[in-house]
Amino acid sequence: MPKFKFDVKEITKHLGFDRLNDMQTQSLDVSKDDGDIMLLSKTGSGKTVAFLFAILNQLQNVERETQALIIVPSRELAQQIEQVFRSMRTGLKLTACYGGHKREIEENNLIDAPSIIVGTAGRLCDHIRRGNIQLDTIHTLVLDEFDKSLELGFAEEMEFIVGSLKNIKKRVLCSATTIEQLPPFIKLHEPFEINFLDEYITESLGTDYQKVISPEKDKVETLYNLLCHIGARSSIIFCNHRESVERVSEFLKEKHVQCVHYHGAMEQRDRDTNLFKFKNGSVPFLVCTDLAARGLDIAHVRNIIHYHLPFTEDTFTHRNGRTARMDASGSVILIVGQEEKLPDFAPEEIKEITFAEQLHHPEKTEWTTVFIHAGKKNKINKVDIVGFFGNRGDLRKEDIGLIEVKDFFSFVAIRRSKVGHVMHLIKDQRLKNKKIKIQIAK
Repeated sequence: MPKFKFDVKEITKHLGFDRLNDMQTQSLDVSKDDGDIMLLSKTGSGKTVAFLFAILNQLQNVERETQALIIVPSRELAQQIEQVFRSMRTGLKLTACYGGHKREIEENNLIDAPSIIVGTAGRLCDHIRRGNIQLDTIHTLVLDEFDKSLELGFAEEMEFIVGSLKNIKKRVLCSATTIEQLPPFIKLHEPFEINFLDEYITESLGTDYQKVISPEKDKVETLYNLLCHIGARSSIIFCNHRESVERVSEFLKEKHVQCVHYHGAMEQRDRDTNLFKFKNGSVPFLVCTDLAARGLDIAHVRNIIHYHLPFTEDTFTHRNGRTARMDASGSVILIVGQEEKLPDFAPEEIKEITFAEQLHHPEKTEWTTVFIHAGKKNKINKVDIVGFFGNRGDLRKEDIGLIEVKDFFSFVAIRRSKVGHVMHLIKDQRLKNKKIKIQIAK
């Protein structure tokens, strides 16, 4: 049966790349044949694009059959993969399945079988047990961040999923860290290993390592001084516990520092809102647990701040992978308490930051996030939003920033200096002839 045909150069152009990198090119070449693949490469090096091309190489020219399944450890990673695939403009259907929104939406999307399904283990198990997924036609299985899925205790769910797939011809395992031993149920058979870990570690993509010594065991004042030192530049602050995330975020807000927080116990819409505020530049600082260390593809993160030192080298690697992505540069800053010492896996030579006597409070960003109570299911798209704020809100295109449209709500970044006037102009206006609530995101 003939394979699905696609134009690599055209898809690469849609993704905004001049060309594929060496890791992606090698993955593309290897994936043309049957046989399993182990893909190891630094976070931010483009593994998602690599394994999506591998899937395209395996797709048969058959309509309305699910042929590939991607298992991921988090809903954020599923959403990211969905966004990347949509950017590729292949004309094929991909459905994302994950907790945090109604299962019925996914069930409706699965009726007309998508070519590719991406999902978290728990939600995929649910759909398989309900008979919502075509299993017999799936021949390609991708386990993205497979080590994290196993680490989080999803082995039982993954074993059920893999055991339900009887016709798998190709397995692709992807991660930024290696794992000593794979469980037998994955059934990986003599995989071709594509390993770019050493290359990215030795060459480094412009990562600068620094440390700051906290004179107090409680590091919050040192963190505040550090943020005053670096200014309002996009930075992710990692804590080891949810309670610490809440406490640090609250402390910074009391200091009138623009920040949002992010952890697994939050409601999905709150996570989406906070993450979008950070992505679009409405706030410069994201305080989070290691949930944000994988699966979040945020452009131009300048600093990674380890408020708490990581327990393992894997955690250190994945946190740091949020900056210096692709061809960008970035800084990794560790806050070290008086009774702490740097972990063995930290660089041997790491320079210490000293603060100036006069520090300046981080300035406000130029963007504000506006929340729209309508989305894809209400037939709202990005073009509608740009047109509405341009025509009804009297905004120029350069005053409208990043836009993200979810199923039932949307976000748009508006230039801070314009937002008050805009909200006044649109308060009685209709979006696509509908009265829709629009407000500044809290």
